[in-house]
Amino acid sequence: MATQKTKRTCQYGHTFYKSTDCPTCPTCEKLKEPASGFLALLSNPARNALLHYGIDTIEKLSNYTEKEILKLHGIGKASLPTFKKALEENGMTFKLKE
Repeated sequence: MATQKTKRTCQYGHTFYKSTDCPTCPTCEKLKEPASGFLALLSNPARNALLHYGIDTIEKLSNYTEKEILKLHGIGKASLPTFKKALEENGMTFKLKE
């Protein structure tokens, strides 16, 4: 049985349909996606997790260990190859253990 979808309008006037209580507008989410840089290569949950913690540049990412990044809600092991490749392309690595 299909769940009933309700029509909604976000604060910016975008109309969308949702079958859950989630207020997130898909159009607004798409507009927030960066066009370039390492953040553009990530899934929305991973990107949002990094941005929540102020990690918006590859330089800031290099200040963390792999273990610290994996502890962030929204970051999974599947994101590590993308992080490592982006760091490597910029001559950087994750911070080593202290």
